[in-house]
Amino acid sequence: MLHQLKFLSCILIAVTVFGCGKSAKDTVETKNKADAIYYGGDIITMEGETPAYAEAIAINDGKIIFVGSRSEAEKFKGDSTVMHDLKGQTLLPGFIDAHGHAFNAGIQAASANLLAPPDGTCTDIPSLISLLKEWASKNQNAIGKYGWIAGFGYDDSQLKEKRHPTAEDLDAVSDSIPVLIIHQSGHLASMNSKALELAGYNENSKDPAGGIIRRKEGSKQPNGVLEEMAFFLPLFSMMSVLDPEANEKIALAGVDAYKKFGYTTLQEGRASNDACETWFNLGKKGILDVDIACYPDIQTQVDYMKEKGTQKDYKDHVRIAGVKLSLDGSPQGKTAWLTEPYVVPPPGQNKDYKGYPAIPKTEDAESLIEIAYKNNWQLLTHVNGDAAIDEYIAAVRTAVDKYGNDDRRTVAIHSQTARFDQLDSMKVLKIIPSFFGMHTFYWGDWHVNETLGKDRAYRISPAGTALKKGMIFTEHHDAPVALPNSIMILYSVVNRKSRSGEIIGPDERISPYNALRSITTWAAYQYFEENNKGSLKEGKLADLVILSDNPLKIEPEKIKDIVVNETIKEGKTVYKK
Repeated sequence: MLHQLKFLSCILIAVTVFGCGKSAKDTVETKNKADAIYYGGDIITMEGETPAYAEAIAINDGKIIFVGSRSEAEKFKGDSTVMHDLKGQTLLPGFIDAHGHAFNAGIQAASANLLAPPDGTCTDIPSLISLLKEWASKNQNAIGKYGWIAGFGYDDSQLKEKRHPTAEDLDAVSDSIPVLIIHQSGHLASMNSKALELAGYNENSKDPAGGIIRRKEGSKQPNGVLEEMAFFLPLFSMMSVLDPEANEKIALAGVDAYKKFGYTTLQEGRASNDACETWFNLGKKGILDVDIACYPDIQTQVDYMKEKGTQKDYKDHVRIAGVKLSLDGSPQGKTAWLTEPYVVPPPGQNKDYKGYPAIPKTEDAESLIEIAYKNNWQLLTHVNGDAAIDEYIAAVRTAVDKYGNDDRRTVAIHSQTARFDQLDSMKVLKIIPSFFGMHTFYWGDWHVNETLGKDRAYRISPAGTALKKGMIFTEHHDAPVALPNSIMILYSVVNRKSRSGEIIGPDERISPYNALRSITTWAAYQYFEENNKGSLKEGKLADLVILSDNPLKIEPEKIKDIVVNETIKEGKTVYKK
């Protein structure tokens, strides 16, 4: 009997083991079946120091489950697997916004487009006035509700008159409705007379700290042009009238603008608490389909940051990733803080004019940087001029000595006029430069002739030198300063060709592969997200972009003609041309 029981037990164990094994195997096989397989084009994995390609990738439940040969990939094919034939297109990891302002990109999209060609049609002051009038005629409801006529993107360097529009010019748009137009740099603006009146700017107004109210020649009467804080203060007042619904519409317009250029991770740089809460609310509603990393303005949002803190992981596609600080202005707007004078100073300034700091007292800037280090908040700091970079490096060095420097990934945003000795200091302090290399196209000629002169202009955004020094870096568009155009980033940093065709610093050009790394793998590292994003690797998120052509295989000059055909976030198409 005992023998029979043992025999029966063996049979039961065998049935149980083999039965469960088969069931488990079936479950694993079912679980590993791909939702989609991509093949039939150049699939650039962005893994490694040199370009690596795969024949196919398979994705399941928003993640990459296989990268390799097509034959191996097809082992993951199930009854419901969607086979995507790329038909010669190029597939890459989704692009990561190393620095931009997603909400403000929405403001740009909602305002009159005053950009110069190739991104707009504004070429002179008459065309600017015409574009504003056209926008006003089509947006009467918005004007009636919020009371402003708004335009974005004018550039005095590209206007025929080579000057900023004044209040007198803008009075031709309206003398009863306030008009505000924002310079493409985002650091200057111009208002009509009604807007100046509402802002309280008159001949008795003093320049605010960190800003300048430009005056009519020979008088103290404002001419309508405002620099830095003189512009930001009335802008904040204007934005405060927007209700939550309007804020959400603006934010989503910014998201749409980004997705058209292949971005799956967006940045909300120098964010207000209202902007952050807008993103969190959109996330809670399940509306967001890309990731938003918020960096509140440390100068105004310290209390908000102490309440919220930073988050390592996204919740509903949103997280607070760190803080943003600004130490100077814009080189194209001649407000960046330099150690050597501008070639041609702005009106009313002497030949020794070097720009100015955004925070007048150095000790105040140092205090803010110390707060970031003390609280272990990742710090992104806007530094265009080399004087601002000097201030930043010195303050970071002091903070590092006091609080240590373990994997902070501090960032120097723009680093436009970074000297080579400053790059050495950044490397020692582990500061990641995030270059605005698009300047070489949009303002290369302006920098040669008006702001920096040839020698300094040729060293602007020195990515080539950073590489030689063994540094990683990122590249960005700073939307809405430029459109969130990933393709123009690639074109600009590879070619460094200005609007006129001049090569702005041939030694600072980088390869197309390194250009791609600056908006994929290196950008993921900047965000502490290299384990989830930035390359095509098993286990990472299925954040993808499909391009019409391979940037690594076409002539560098033709990179600008590449089209983003599809943007995919965690396996789901969020944009398709």
